[in-house]
Amino acid sequence: MADTGTTDWQLSGDWKADLRERGYRLTPQRQLVLEAVDVLDHATPDAILAHVRLTASGVNISTVYRTLELLEELGLVSHAHLGHGAPTYHLAGRHHHLHLVCRDCDKVTETDTAIAAPLIDSLRAKHGFDTDLKHFAIFGRCADCTAKLPGERS
Repeated sequence: MADTGTTDWQLSGDWKADLRERGYRLTPQRQLVLEAVDVLDHATPDAILAHVRLTASGVNISTVYRTLELLEELGLVSHAHLGHGAPTYHLAGRHHHLHLVCRDCDKVTETDTAIAAPLIDSLRAKHGFDTDLKHFAIFGRCADCTAKLPGERS
């Protein structure tokens, strides 16, 4: 059976406990960054910084990047590349999902990684390749944009 990238633990909802369990404390900066990632969902570091600065104007972009790097190493956040710009971050403990990115309108749709199980199994069987879908995005055209194409029926 395909390993779709699930982990052995889930976020408890108590970030302080999650960090302590891993030997860290919840600093004000870490809390603000985690809150921004939670509220914004699929946000770039710049968007996270803008959200954090609503509360703490002294926080700079390097603090956000360092915090995101640590939080990702600890398994609390995950990133994906949804285009040519900066990666986007979301809480890692929610559910693992693939990102379907519309090239026309930039809409991002999440879908369960189980949909890719046949591909994962095939890659493992044919190439011995163990996939990591946490950073995976599939680019194409969403249903709304496809329906707007000449000659396409709704």
